[in-house]
Amino acid sequence: MVAKLVMTSSTGERQEYPLTKETTTLGRKPGNDIQIDNLSVSGKHAQVITILEDSFLEDLGSTNGTYVNGKLIKKHALEHGDRITLGKFQLSYENESAAEDEFEQTMIIRPGEAGMPEQAGDKHIDRSVQKINAALKSETEAASASSTEGKEACLQLLSGANAGKELVLKKALTTIGQPGVQVAAITRRPQGFFLIHVDGGPNNNVPKVAGSPIGSNAHRLNDHDIIEVAGVKMEFYTR
Repeated sequence: MVAKLVMTSSTGERQEYPLTKETTTLGRKPGNDIQIDNLSVSGKHAQVITILEDSFLEDLGSTNGTYVNGKLIKKHALEHGDRITLGKFQLSYENESAAEDEFEQTMIIRPGEAGMPEQAGDKHIDRSVQKINAALKSETEAASASSTEGKEACLQLLSGANAGKELVLKKALTTIGQPGVQVAAITRRPQGFFLIHVDGGPNNNVPKVAGSPIGSNAHRLNDHDIIEVAGVKMEFYTR
């Protein structure tokens, strides 16, 4: 479903503006994509930049400012239900598909720290993991038999604060690494276990298997493969 801005009149009449363009401008002048003919609104008041399912509202130096949910903003990542105020006019941002996509925040196991604590990921990591989960579900439904049935996958930590300890991968998808540095996922698929690059931080660091970067594609793991994620080496095996 396409995201949109909705203006509701005092009589309850709705006027919808689908955000089908990458940049949608709002202002008093006729050249704007959404024209609001009122002196409280600047000639070119604000713009909405839409990239895939995400929309960002940006004030363009307006006289009376741009507000979201009552707060003055310069740039704001819009969420479903946000109320936007330009001068005396209000619009709402609707993106029901984004609202439906909300899911439990990704928790990342940090094998390099004592006790292997879990840390929440950010929105970018959440979206990446959501896509992996969707692909995994589709593959599982399509498969008639699984070569991983009855197998338990494990990681033996070879370096870092937890060297010598074992991490049992109980979920269909386990996320490991260090947010902001490097994050990877190990998934259980009908064909086997795979290592997937999720996030490489500012340097786009990619996980390694046997000392070689795996690239952007899912890498099938074999027993006793040596994995390196966020500077920590681990041996993968099943039992």
